[in-house]
Amino acid sequence: RVFAFRDARWAPDPVLAPSAAVRSPQPAPLVIDNGSFQTRAGWACPDPSVPAEPLLRFRSLAARSRGARGGAGAETQETQVGNDLGSPEPLRWLLRSPFDRNVPVQLELQELLFDHVFQRLGVSSQGCVDHPIVLTEAVCNPLYSRQMMSELLFECYQVPKVSYGVDSLYSFYHNRRQNWPCSGLVISSGYQCTHILPVLEGRLDAKNCKRINLGGCQAAVYLQRLLQLKYPGHFAAITLSRMEEILHEHSYIAQDYIEELQKWRCPEYYENNVHKMQLPFSNKLLGSTVASEEKQEKRQQQLRRLQELNARRREEKLQLDQERLDRLLYVQELLEDGQMDQFHKALVELNMDSAEELQSYINKLSLSVEQTKQKILQSEVNIEVDVVDSKPETPDLDPMGSEQSLEDVESINEFEPLFAEEQPEVEKPVAAVQPVFNLAEYHQLFLGTERIRAPEIIFQPSLIGEDQAGVAETMQYVLERYSKEQQAILVQNVFLTGGNTMYPGLKARVQKELLEMRPFQSSFQVHLASSPVLDAWYGARDWALEYMNREEGWISRKDYEEKGGEYLKEHCASNVYVPIRLPKQAPRAAEAPSRASGTGNPSEQA
Repeated sequence: RVFAFRDARWAPDPVLAPSAAVRSPQPAPLVIDNGSFQTRAGWACPDPSVPAEPLLRFRSLAARSRGARGGAGAETQETQVGNDLGSPEPLRWLLRSPFDRNVPVQLELQELLFDHVFQRLGVSSQGCVDHPIVLTEAVCNPLYSRQMMSELLFECYQVPKVSYGVDSLYSFYHNRRQNWPCSGLVISSGYQCTHILPVLEGRLDAKNCKRINLGGCQAAVYLQRLLQLKYPGHFAAITLSRMEEILHEHSYIAQDYIEELQKWRCPEYYENNVHKMQLPFSNKLLGSTVASEEKQEKRQQQLRRLQELNARRREEKLQLDQERLDRLLYVQELLEDGQMDQFHKALVELNMDSAEELQSYINKLSLSVEQTKQKILQSEVNIEVDVVDSKPETPDLDPMGSEQSLEDVESINEFEPLFAEEQPEVEKPVAAVQPVFNLAEYHQLFLGTERIRAPEIIFQPSLIGEDQAGVAETMQYVLERYSKEQQAILVQNVFLTGGNTMYPGLKARVQKELLEMRPFQSSFQVHLASSPVLDAWYGARDWALEYMNREEGWISRKDYEEKGGEYLKEHCASNVYVPIRLPKQAPRAAEAPSRASGTGNPSEQA
């Protein structure tokens, strides 16, 4: 159960040529699922030549990096969007998202995402985009956010009309199991938030919608902290991208969290269910697999080179010591010949005080020369010795005392331990060296209870210190706001959608929670979306094809100019429109009678 991280790089989106079918007989609607994690875009066209799937899928991220200086000296910025980033980790500190939670608030970044969509789908955005737009938005989206989005689409892109809908309701519309309109309880869990949405007779009951500020993003951050505390030596290698990969492929929801933790305490259960994630590492650090004979041969070659270097250095040292000895002997001959003036001058140059000091240096240097000659002879005899012990040589004293001689002695002392004298030893058989520990196993992350702890936060937000209710408590709270008859209708169609509902075991966990909160012998049904990630886009496409030639749900440019950017035309998968009610201005107070009549003393009025 060793799994390698894929660390897949994002391939840049190609520029697609627009099909003629999306232009005739009328411009086809462009469906954009504007999610906080991923943006998906494609055409809603009945023509079979146009793919009935999103043509673009990319992360809702943008990065602006400083580029080269332009002609005027100003720095130009390079902007990368979505899959053009390649990998998010090297640019993590530059990444920007237009979303705050699941609400778009940075319209400049949102414009970059729209530009990327239009450019890669082959839609000319110069002047205007003459295709209707179907766009998803958050549940109970703030009017200000919708106003800014409508202003961007109508003023910047000149779109003819636009329709807003809720992504989870589009998914519910796509997976309807009975004739529409139908009722149900939608549980939508995405990247930033989890929503509980009651739907009665095909319309959203916005007053009883509830939101939990937890999703896949918080689970990834929690898992990253758990593993960084567990493996502090691999702190930098435990990235958010790898944590998202673990959540998508190795995590699951426990049907009973406490009971599952008790199972993980059993060593046998742990060995059978632990997942080992292999981090990348260098093979050069592993124990060498070279045969022992090859190791010995390489070692002998290295020793021969060291012996040759030592012999060369000894010869150079011998030559230098011999020159110094000849110089000292020449000065001694001056003393013996009675040339006292030249002798004293030579002693000053050698930085010596007396003839006894000169004789002492001559004796030491003579002994050093003899020892060096013996070492050279011994190294020539033992040149074939393979295994040696290094012993640093004792540096010789400098009899001359000059600055040049001091530098030579320091250089010799510096390099002497590296090329010290070797002493021959008897060759011993070399056993295969085994590494102290398995380096590949050292670079593995063992996923045990972490597989269930990270996704459990949507049921127990207190695990990460959040003072919120979990999915089960919120679901019970929403159901209790209805009568028993309406509760029975809602629980007959509990629908799970969103990318954060793809954990194995989530459906069984919701069924268990409903079984505990519902009355004895009552029935309920839980359904999972056929494609929790893409069904929002498919549902928006289904709605666009059905309502393409109707006025219901479409906001025209005339509506935008007359009723404002926050205006919304409701439909089966939309939010509820709550217009802005401005407070009435208080009537102005009546002016004073003297000012109203204009009477009074002119001097007082002045």
